[in-house]
Amino acid sequence: MKLLVTGAAGFIGARFVEACQKKSYSIISVDEPSYFASRKEHSQINFGEIIDRSTLFDWLKEESPKLDGIVHLGACTDTTEMDEQYLTQMNLEYSKSIWTYASQNHIPLVYASSAATYGDGSLGYDDAESLISNLKPLNPYGESKRLFDLWALDQEKKGVNPPNWSAFKFFNVYGFGESHKEKMASVVLHAFEQIRKTGKVRLFKSHR
Repeated sequence: MKLLVTGAAGFIGARFVEACQKKSYSIISVDEPSYFASRKEHSQINFGEIIDRSTLFDWLKEESPKLDGIVHLGACTDTTEMDEQYLTQMNLEYSKSIWTYASQNHIPLVYASSAATYGDGSLGYDDAESLISNLKPLNPYGESKRLFDLWALDQEKKGVNPPNWSAFKFFNVYGFGESHKEKMASVVLHAFEQIRKTGKVRLFKSHR
């Protein structure tokens, strides 16, 4: 089994690669190269062949690797990012290129969407595809993810899609290896650090 994993140096990506290595899968890890060495939690992980995310498509064109699947976890996941042009480039256009490559080369694709697409939750958290067009994310990050979900569904209607594909909407994910996320780390990690340092955790009032 040979998989290409984008966002491989991220919190979820690194854990996924680690699990794949235990199954002796062959992995091509795609991300910003400096992340692999700078994140101490990843020091024991064998990432296989590492490809710079900025040159991925040139590499794919040149090498034409035989892939059994693509796991697209790479994105700007900072929910406070307000640069819509940057988010469009990283989360929408890059994902479109991944989808197009998988479609043209008949490679199964799994990609990460986000719970942020659901906005304030007033429309519920249903998986119904018809719901996506009505969702109102609360930030540009969530909207960039929603727009790709819509685009992917439209491509499928046109018959331009990978042979098998799925999207996963991650909600609260936490565990070992997320400390590099700093302010974007999970509530669980922030609570743990507060308790470790002060013996207390600050709770926030619910307005519902």
